[in-house]
Amino acid sequence: MNRFYFAKTNKAALFFAMALLPAGMAYAQVKKDTVPKEKKIEEVVVIGYGTQRKEAVTGSVVTVKGETLREVPTANITQALQSRSAGVEINQTSSKPGATMKIRIRGQRSLSDGANDPLVVLDGIPFAGSLGDISSSDIKSVDILKDASATAIYGSRGANGVILVTTNRGSKGQKPRFTYNSFTGSQTLFSRYPMMNGAQLTKLRHDAGDLIKNGDSEKDGVDTDWQKLYYKPAMITNHDVGVSGGTEGGNYNVGLSYLKQDAVVPLQSYERFGIRVGLDQQVGKSFKFGFTTNSNYVKSEGNGVASAPTLGYSPLASPYDEFGNPRRTLTMSSNMDQAWVYTRQTLDALGDKYVDETMAFSSYNNVYGEVKLPVDGLKYRINVGLDFRTSNSGNYTGVGVFSTNPAAISSAGRGNSQTYHWTIENLLTYDKTFGKHKINAVALYSSEQNTVTSSYISAKNVPSDFFQYYNLGQSPQADITVNPNNQFYARTGLISYMGRAMYTYDNKYMITATLRADGASVLAEGHKWNTYPAISVGWNVANENFMKNFQFVNLFKLRYGWGETSNQAISPYTTAGSLTVNPYNFGNAFSTGVSINTAPNPQLGWEYSKTHNAGLDFGFLNNRINGTVEYYRTHTYGILQNKSLPPSGGIPGGVLQNVGDIENKGWEASLNGIIIDKPDGFSWDAGVNWYANRNKILSLASGADRDENNLWFVGHNVNSLFDYQYVGLWQKGDPYLSILEPQVGAAPGMIKVLYTGGYNADGTPVRAIGPADRQIIDTNPDWQGGFNMRFAYKGFELSTVGAFQKGGVLISSIYGSAGYLNRLTGRGNNVDVDYYTDDNTDARFPKPGGLLSGDNPKYLSTLALFDGSYVKLRTLTLGYNLSKDFLKDLNINSLRIYFTVTNPLVIYSPYHKMSGMDPEPNSVGDQNQAVSSYRNRQLIIGTNNPATRNFILGLNLSF
Repeated sequence: MNRFYFAKTNKAALFFAMALLPAGMAYAQVKKDTVPKEKKIEEVVVIGYGTQRKEAVTGSVVTVKGETLREVPTANITQALQSRSAGVEINQTSSKPGATMKIRIRGQRSLSDGANDPLVVLDGIPFAGSLGDISSSDIKSVDILKDASATAIYGSRGANGVILVTTNRGSKGQKPRFTYNSFTGSQTLFSRYPMMNGAQLTKLRHDAGDLIKNGDSEKDGVDTDWQKLYYKPAMITNHDVGVSGGTEGGNYNVGLSYLKQDAVVPLQSYERFGIRVGLDQQVGKSFKFGFTTNSNYVKSEGNGVASAPTLGYSPLASPYDEFGNPRRTLTMSSNMDQAWVYTRQTLDALGDKYVDETMAFSSYNNVYGEVKLPVDGLKYRINVGLDFRTSNSGNYTGVGVFSTNPAAISSAGRGNSQTYHWTIENLLTYDKTFGKHKINAVALYSSEQNTVTSSYISAKNVPSDFFQYYNLGQSPQADITVNPNNQFYARTGLISYMGRAMYTYDNKYMITATLRADGASVLAEGHKWNTYPAISVGWNVANENFMKNFQFVNLFKLRYGWGETSNQAISPYTTAGSLTVNPYNFGNAFSTGVSINTAPNPQLGWEYSKTHNAGLDFGFLNNRINGTVEYYRTHTYGILQNKSLPPSGGIPGGVLQNVGDIENKGWEASLNGIIIDKPDGFSWDAGVNWYANRNKILSLASGADRDENNLWFVGHNVNSLFDYQYVGLWQKGDPYLSILEPQVGAAPGMIKVLYTGGYNADGTPVRAIGPADRQIIDTNPDWQGGFNMRFAYKGFELSTVGAFQKGGVLISSIYGSAGYLNRLTGRGNNVDVDYYTDDNTDARFPKPGGLLSGDNPKYLSTLALFDGSYVKLRTLTLGYNLSKDFLKDLNINSLRIYFTVTNPLVIYSPYHKMSGMDPEPNSVGDQNQAVSSYRNRQLIIGTNNPATRNFILGLNLSF
């Protein structure tokens, strides 16, 4: 992007330009633009099976440059993508090292959560790995295709959006260039879980009527900080070395990378070694070939270690006995609870008595050949992708480890899996310019196959810690288990035909038309194939003759796209139904039987989506101000849903059918500006993106308006909840308490929920509160987005990336009934909450020792829900670029040193204000809980690894 100083211009143009500046942008004067408009925007966008000038793109595409991603030093580039693109929502599913993240592009289109993942394409070939397998130093750009007119070229694989990753290459004629990128730093707790101290727990027990007494390991006056004994700062380090260059006939790029990330939780770590090689070579005038290989080895340890046990320990219990020796177990809460002691000291001392590790090797390879045909502008290209991934996992728990019984038998397990994936793509491309006419056409035939195998074996009574999981055959044969349900094999295939034509006239009018046909092996006979079209048009108004007097307008493009895509969102062999394997004993013999789990469906087909997308792209003042505004609507029908069958049929899993409809619609906007630009002085850049998605289920199986078991409701979003609605606490003197809550034990200070029933003539409720009063709760936010700013002065630079969200429901299981950390009885430790007492009647949380439902206060699940709004900084970076004059004497091209703080500050959040915690989720809904209350697709704050604040020092060197 060109930068220049502002000078004078006409008042109308100046007024129009200033009106588009975001709040806070400095007043600047405008210089008359004399650069021909057709040469202003030279940025190239990767659109799949080719590139296109940004000015000519008619679909919804957003580009994030590699240097932008490298502004956030992180173990996973997905984290660097957060807050960068409107309509792209990225959340943690786990805060453990090496964990993958959930990416949703313009909402959820399918009821099956895994069927909403976008397609990742690495250097032109569909990628069988995850974004976490790619080092940020390797990346040239990430292009995200969002609407159907842009994703249709990838067919069913691109139904949920496409992420195109382009890696760095050398350049023809380039002298060898060496790069070294490195960072290292410390990870510290963003905040501790807000648990009570000893004095607070003692008071809670007293306020609960002294129902719980001290256990044998507890003593008044003791105040053990169990989190201090468990968490400690951890290191993260990354090194990446690369060499690139080229000759007149080709180019090359070679690199090595190493990443090591420990965790604040004991025994957890993630380690990755990577190697990449890329080569392009021209042979004669007509033939070109090349290859890319990206291989890595990953080792992950300690994933089975969690924080939940430690958080529940009583602070009145000392980790040492009366002789000063570390306790092996704790006896707490009137001797009702006994627990093995989890501390960093006890876990580090386990040695060979415990191991939990996964080791994986992956190799992703792309080979291509390209030949120019005798017809001018016509060429043929073949792409061959060959991918392999193998993973081996093992776990061992020694005698008595993690158990209150010191003689508890040992256990071990070992698993392995392999993935083999190949793709062959044949491409015929025609690219020609005739005067004002430009034509680009692509024809594709491709096929791919994916094979997955996995197995798992477990054993008990391993004879020695030395064996761990390496020789399970040493265990007694009766203790070795090969569960048929843990063995897996699947092979799937896809054959595709695609044609795309792009036409541009005079750089003013653009049209793109695509037709794609896919045949998927996972669907039923007669329903395997589907053909879907897409079309998009664009009008570059800024290039019209009547815009010549508006020289400050560089880009003003209107575009519209429509398209249909499909999703093969089912597991292999689903059309045939499924059986459950049941091992059992028949007399003295061990046998295996099977029973029907799900019924076959010979009509099972595609999920279809139709998308409308309208957009405006603009650039003013030589593109110092640029942005996009878009509106879209996607209707997905034929949604796959399990339909229940009558119990008399003996098929508990029902049958999978194409029966539902889902709608996603929303607005997106982005704005970027160079506010101040003085190359030898101070400069200031800023950007913001905003988006709002409205997700709604339109229909379900059998015309039902709800599926309460799966929490799906017509007219509401896929991630809805179904629960009572908290309205406060019952107060003394309320005349309706005994009517609405007639059960024994109901009293003031109890949680009060919304009553939806009728009233008698005298105003009294006609019934007690019951299941009919539960409410459908939409959890999705009203809107969200991100922002970034960069300030530079001479060699110094200060930059920040932030995020914001308005509304939505944040689920924090530690405050609700699922976590067993807020029982308000004094049994185990309790979250530090403002609870009801006779002297504190306006509290949010109920009176201790009140009416219980199970082990928790009645309706406590309603207090797990919080306003999801927040504004936070994700990163804050201070960097210094050494002067080129100084580096020239050292034969160094560039050297940058920087210091980054990640997750430095929460500016606004109701949840953070109350708890001190990060307001973003850290777990999927069915994990890290004492009781399963939420679905896997829902994200929560649970007892997973806590959020961290990282302090990182890094450098970027090239010569």
